[in-house]
Amino acid sequence: MADSEMKSNESEEYEETKRRYDYDLFVIGGGSGGLACAKAAQECGAKVAVADFVKPSPHGYGVVTWGVGGTCVNVGCIPKKLLHYSANLGEAYVDRASSGWDHEKPKHDWGKMISNINNHIRAINFSIKTDLRKRGIKFYEKLASFADPHTIQLLNKKGKTELVTANHIVIATGGRPLYPDIPGAKEYGITSDDIFWLKKNPGKTLVIGASYIALECAGFLHSFGNDVSVCVRSVFLRGFDQDMANMLAKDMEEHGGVKFIKNSIPTKIEKDEETGKLICYLTSREEEITIEVDTVLFAIGRYAVTKDLNLENAGLKVESNGKFITDEFQQTNVENIYAIGDVIHGKLELTPTAIQTGKLLARRLYAGETTTMDFCDIPTTIFTPLEYGCVGYSEEEAKEKYGDAIKVYHTYFKPLEWNYAKSIYKYRNCYVKVIINTTENDRVIGYHLLAPNAGEITQGIAIAIKIGLTKHKLDNCVGIHPTVAEEVTDLKIDKAINPDPVKTDCCS
Repeated sequence: MADSEMKSNESEEYEETKRRYDYDLFVIGGGSGGLACAKAAQECGAKVAVADFVKPSPHGYGVVTWGVGGTCVNVGCIPKKLLHYSANLGEAYVDRASSGWDHEKPKHDWGKMISNINNHIRAINFSIKTDLRKRGIKFYEKLASFADPHTIQLLNKKGKTELVTANHIVIATGGRPLYPDIPGAKEYGITSDDIFWLKKNPGKTLVIGASYIALECAGFLHSFGNDVSVCVRSVFLRGFDQDMANMLAKDMEEHGGVKFIKNSIPTKIEKDEETGKLICYLTSREEEITIEVDTVLFAIGRYAVTKDLNLENAGLKVESNGKFITDEFQQTNVENIYAIGDVIHGKLELTPTAIQTGKLLARRLYAGETTTMDFCDIPTTIFTPLEYGCVGYSEEEAKEKYGDAIKVYHTYFKPLEWNYAKSIYKYRNCYVKVIINTTENDRVIGYHLLAPNAGEITQGIAIAIKIGLTKHKLDNCVGIHPTVAEEVTDLKIDKAINPDPVKTDCCS
């Protein structure tokens, strides 16, 4: 068969498919990943629709204002980073005073900060809808579920339903915070779905959990002057490098003043009706302790929002955590249905990961591209008072996979700026390490940084690691002086030989 005839047949088949379904692609979920997939598909010429509907948290904060954009825009990355920035401005008071700026210690206005953040979020919500409309992407602010593998049922707030069909369907519904199964949790506790929309300062706060969300929230709340305690069941930052996790927690405790209640779990929460305070009961090392606070914030993990999708109607299978096992093309067990973002089993729950996965999927479906998502060497940053940026293997993972073939080079250091308020920073240190595989020409397989602006620095290192950075190439780089970033170009100390190095001179 001639190429022209084959192309003609393919074109006729595609036109027949378009006539058969309302849409080429229907995306369930209006978060970062789903929107990226929808836009990329539209740019490839596909007819696309998106459905997004957010059920309120048990407390209902933000119900009126929480719009399209998913976790990142409304209750995640965007408001979290803005609170982190505000907290850092307050923390920098001692530096400003020591550097010659004579003024009174500033007071923080929580309500003003939250109002500005919420207004910014609403502006993003509006711009997303405007962009979808300009692109010709149909947006349904309705709860979507499956009627069959190609049919979506849409339920609006008034209880009315409609059915639409699509050739391909992408599930990008993301996740929501978990509550522990203890008395009073949902009645009195809040989560990250609520904290960024609180109109009043949460006051004395008990954070339950030691995840990155827990430590980020504990960090900025304490910087605003709040009394903060953190209930830690076992380890800090499970899944991250434990050397770094413990350093981060130590910095928050010794420099920041955050209190950690280790080896503890909550058992119940009660409210004192006279004072309005919350009484949280904890079991710690087989002893029961109580702590009285204004707010209990749960950050113990997240679940995939797939329960209400009527998956059985489409023949879809999920794991016990509600997530999908997909192949390298993000295809589920049903041929025309795909999953991206936080609903994929065993993958990183990160906004940029979801965005990239969605774009590549759309281009494979509608532009004939073949590139698949590479989930290796994905950088991330935890926005605690001292930021923790990392990419590649943790030290534990590297040792488990490569054994004695790895080497770790590291150092403690202090940013030049800390010399203004030496008494404050006297016992505080930053830290950086790289992990190399000696059997692969000393290839850098892991990078970890605990320092101000670690996120900005880690992005650049991630690019280098992605294209095969070696220790030799790193050593041959010239650093920008005086910066935090330059420290990675001068790592000479082998951790196996000197596990506790302290740099004494910035110019040698």
